[in-house]
Amino acid sequence: MAAARFRAFVNSPMGPKTTHFWGPVSNIGLFASALADIHKPPDIISGNMTGVLCVYSGLFMRFAWMVQPRNYMLLGCHSCNVPIQLYQLSRWARHHGYLEQKKEEEAKLET
Repeated sequence: MAAARFRAFVNSPMGPKTTHFWGPVSNIGLFASALADIHKPPDIISGNMTGVLCVYSGLFMRFAWMVQPRNYMLLGCHSCNVPIQLYQLSRWARHHGYLEQKKEEEAKLET
């Protein structure tokens, strides 16, 4: 019984013989890398690359939903990647003073 289920999975449209399986497996590395970088100093973060990764994951979330058959593995890995990349982008922006400038401007407007 278990062997039949495994064979069915291997030969399915989402099985390991397809890019629908290996795409998400390789893309989960983006999430793992960002997760590993959380405790590193923010001066090593590339704002451009992190921004691009946010857009990339957002676009591929839509692709994963629209492609037939729907690729829930790809949707899941990019749904995990977007928030962690946004967090890294906020660390980069805070480090370079972009978020503090906004607070200073609001304080000037109030006075």
